[in-house]
Amino acid sequence: MKTINYRILLRKEPEGGYTVMVPSLPGCVTYGETIEEAIAMAKEATELYIESLKGHNEEVPTEDGTLEYTLTVEAHA
Repeated sequence: MKTINYRILLRKEPEGGYTVMVPSLPGCVTYGETIEEAIAMAKEATELYIESLKGHNEEVPTEDGTLEYTLTVEAHA
């Protein structure tokens, strides 16, 4: 079985818990009450997403060749 690494983004929600997004898998979003739970939910969601892609004979995206940057900008109100 091939292993693939994906970046995940966790966003702390005002009402509590964390929303998790997998940028390389459009629409792959989940939630967890704690960081640990959010990461576990993201792993499960990612595995199910890939399973669905394979079931529909679609290509499984990877992050090969993906570069990551953080931009700092001034927001003028």
